[in-house]
This record gives sequence, C-alpha cells and structure tokens, in this order.
Amino acid sequence: MNRIIFLVTLLLCHIASIAQNSNEHLKFKGVPIDGTLREYVSKMESAGFSYIDTHDDGTAILQGDFAGFKGCLISVSTMTNSDIVNTISVIFPKKDDWYSLEENYLHLKKMLTEKYGDPAECVEEFQDYATDNLQKLQCLKLDKCIYVTIFATPKGDIKLSLGHQRLKSCFVKLQYWDRINTDTINAKAMDDL
Repeated sequence: MNRIIFLVTLLLCHIASIAQNSNEHLKFKGVPIDGTLREYVSKMESAGFSYIDTHDDGTAILQGDFAGFKGCLISVSTMTNSDIVNTISVIFPKKDDWYSLEENYLHLKKMLTEKYGDPAECVEEFQDYATDNLQKLQCLKLDKCIYVTIFATPKGDIKLSLGHQRLKSCFVKLQYWDRINTDTINAKAMDDL
C-alpha cells in the first residue's frame, strides 16, 4: 500500500512539474523571452550585447558573443500589432566555405541536442547534385539546399538552419519562438475573426 501511495505521489509531482514548465517562457541567454521590445533590449544589453538599431518593422538588432561564437547579430522581434517580444534570431558569423559553415551547424546541432533532446524534425539535403564544397555552397546560395533542424519544447520551438543573404554571404541561423507569447497574440488575432 505504501508503495502505491509513493508511486502516485511521484506521478503527481512529475505532472505538476510538466504543467509548471508549460507556464514558463522560453529563455535566451537565461533571460525569459517576454516583455516589451524596449524592456527585452535592455535585458540583452545587461547580458553583454551591444544595441545597433531598431528597424521600421519593430525588430531590434544587437551584436555580441553567443554560444562560443564572436560577433553574432541578434534580432529581437515582436509579432505584428504587438509590442510583446516573441522571437529571437541569431545570425552567426558569415562563412565563405561550405566546410566551415557545415561544421558550425553540426556543432550547434550537437549542443542543442544535448540540451533539448532529439530534434522534432531534421532535413539536410540538396535538390541538385553537389559533391564538392564549392558546389554545396552554390546550392545553398541558389536555394537548392535545405539544412534545418527543429527542436520542440514545452516552452517554445528552436530552429537551427543554414541561410544566405543574396548570393554573397552564407551563415548559420538560430531562432527561438516563445510559445506563451506567440499563442497569446495568435489567440487575440483569432478573436478578431
């Protein structure tokens, strides 16, 4: 009888911890992704990032070191018609060779897997035939390469990907979406319909 009570108590504690985690915001650099754009930028400055600018669309850009990489660009975004932060994006330093780009991607993927568990989704493929590093980099620049890994957590989603800007620069990109703020803003939009 005592064993049954112990197991039920253990199960209830586990369920309570899961429920508590679903009421918490996803964190970036230990800071919950929550608050107004100005408040969050201030917290990021306190965490060591330098403020650069705020675009017309309400996205704040900062720069600093992240996950062992120097000179990363950080964008802090809100959803349309809201001043509540819900997305953080990191653009890692640009690379002009496939080997370095893929090495950084795989290194970050390994770290994220250690922290968040196995990815919910992973696609790493080329639509065109590519055998050497130059061909692989060219495929990425021409949108004929998909490297995306998504981690789904109770607090939000994290997406690691390879990207490019025009045909010149290629980079690793990491995005964090806070579930609470995204769902709250989407619920308000649904009320409008």
